[in-house]
Amino acid sequence: MASASVTNTKKLKASNKRVGNKIGGTISILLFLTILGAFMVLPIYLAVVMSIKPSQEWFIFPPKLYAIDPTLDNFRQMFKMAGNLWVPFSRYAANSVFVTITITLVQCFTASMAAFVLAKGKFKGKKMLNSIVVISLLYQSNVIYIMQYMVIAKLGMINTYFALILPMIATPMGVFLMKQSIGQVPDSMIEAAKVDGASMFTICWNIVMPNQKPALMTLIIFAFQASWNLQGQTYVFDEALKTLPTAVQQAAASGLARQGVAMAAAVFMLIPPVIVFMVAQKNVIETMAHSGIKD
Repeated sequence: MASASVTNTKKLKASNKRVGNKIGGTISILLFLTILGAFMVLPIYLAVVMSIKPSQEWFIFPPKLYAIDPTLDNFRQMFKMAGNLWVPFSRYAANSVFVTITITLVQCFTASMAAFVLAKGKFKGKKMLNSIVVISLLYQSNVIYIMQYMVIAKLGMINTYFALILPMIATPMGVFLMKQSIGQVPDSMIEAAKVDGASMFTICWNIVMPNQKPALMTLIIFAFQASWNLQGQTYVFDEALKTLPTAVQQAAASGLARQGVAMAAAVFMLIPPVIVFMVAQKNVIETMAHSGIKD
């Protein structure tokens, strides 16, 4: 009886220790994620605070992380400036919307098609192409900026919408993301479709793509964010073709007197990407939780 009691006591202590370690680990993870989340939210918070600060508070030292006398004058001046531009403010916004939607749709199409071929196709040079895609992830687009400009100039697309859209219609990240997702599709599903007489195009869009919603939503987030912030002032000189970020940059370059207006415009520009992110994130979570491919 005594030995059994000692054994139970040891088991109880070991169990309590495991529970304590588990709680301590959970608290540590939550603390780390809280700090990480705070660093991610801080830039957005500062942008909002700076947009509601009056101009005199910009020169306070040390700078405050809050607005002492918050005001919406910066937003009023932003819309007042928008009415005095060379072209209407709505034109800049319409250009950004058109370019963003076009790039997002075309990039999803091209990335999906290329990823399907690289993931499920069988041809010579496949490994080399996959290696090129992976290596391309290591470089920023600025590395090939001069080459892009030369190609666009040779094609006669300078000062057109195509100059903004063409360099963004395919990205290594988009192709790699879709390839990794499509690679999880069972080969037996594709072989069964081939036996039934389906073409590769039909297999791609009617069988494989409906199961790629998480990857597509993630790609939409990346593509929308990159294209919405696109400036391209080196490609486009006509004011009627410039995008909204270009107008914001021009306002920010007007000196400290216009910094509040520039921050108000930046906050205004944050709204569409945040909305798209929240909607797409919800769909990604729902799709990953309720759908999947089983062999």
